[in-house]
Parts: sequence; C-alpha cells; structure tokens
Amino acid sequence: MTGLFSGFTSRAATRSARSEINGMMSAFGAAGLEAAARHPGLLATLDQHAAAIRDSLLGDLRPLTPVHLAGYAEGVRDAAAEHGWRLPAGRIDWSARPDWVLTRLLAVCYLAHAPIPAPRRS
Repeated sequence: MTGLFSGFTSRAATRSARSEINGMMSAFGAAGLEAAARHPGLLATLDQHAAAIRDSLLGDLRPLTPVHLAGYAEGVRDAAAEHGWRLPAGRIDWSARPDWVLTRLLAVCYLAHAPIPAPRRS
C-alpha cells in the first residue's frame, strides 16, 4: 500500500502484532521460555519449531517482523481451534511434553524475543 495512509497502516499493524505477541508472552510465553532454559529437551524441541517457522516464513531471506510472527500465530491458533484445540486453563506444566500447538506458539514467542540473525544473502 502506498500513499497518505501507508505509514499509518504499517505502524498500526506493528502495534497490533506486538500487542498480540505480548499477550501470548503474558499468558504462557514467559513461563514457557523460562522452563525451556531449565529443560534441555524442551529447548531442543522449541528450537526445532522455531526453525520450522523461520523456514515457513522465509526467515533466511528476510527479517521476521512482529507482523509476520503474529500472523503466523493467529493462523496456527485458528486452524487448531477449528479442530477443538483450546489454550490450557491455569498453569502449564512445561516439564511434561506440551502439545504441538502450544509448543509452536511458544516458538513464536521465542522468535519474537530472541535476537534474530540478519537474513542470509545468496
């Protein structure tokens, strides 16, 4: 989009995306990332999910923005909800193997809050 409102639209999308990611961090992300720091198995699984997300969003060719990551998370949540998935109520036991959807959403939080390397040039 170009023109008078393109900058406004971009800033609004970024604010909305950051709000979405911050909401996930508050709901489960901060606790999940802290648990991953203590449990090498969870960290390895999280890293695999993050790599898959980067591949899916072409993160090796372009920087992953909050808008990309929040949009991806929304798509995962919407598809999972269509199949009956809901965010677990209450405290999540990260030492147990969390389900695929929850781990994928945690990987979005990981990518959003980790230093992201510059895209590779070919």
